[in-house]
Amino acid sequence: MCGYHGSVASRTATDLVHPDREELVFARVMGALSDPVRLGVVARLAEAGGELACGTITTPVSKSTQSAHFKILREAGVIHQRDQGTRRLNRLRRDDLDARFPGLLDLAITHGRDVIAEWARRPQATGRSG
Repeated sequence: MCGYHGSVASRTATDLVHPDREELVFARVMGALSDPVRLGVVARLAEAGGELACGTITTPVSKSTQSAHFKILREAGVIHQRDQGTRRLNRLRRDDLDARFPGLLDLAITHGRDVIAEWARRPQATGRSG
């Protein structure tokens, strides 16, 4: 797979592609971090300090839209995903991101916390989980 680590998702039979540390591209990581929903996901994962299942991360978007956001984060190298039974677990790739782009993840987490606070202030943001 040419420098990519993958595992077959048992529930979807799709390949989970994760770029190696050396293959992380600044513009692609920045693109993944440019969306408020994705910043919120990054902040929630940072707060957890470990792995979280997709269904435990609340965002104000539909389940299918949230899944697309997770895919963008994974393919850019911001998160690592793995399947465990029927759950897909997510964790930040903090070591890899800090090594390649020092300080970037901390900045994204700070802004992600602001996004989460804004969601909480909006009464119409009921926060569907994916």
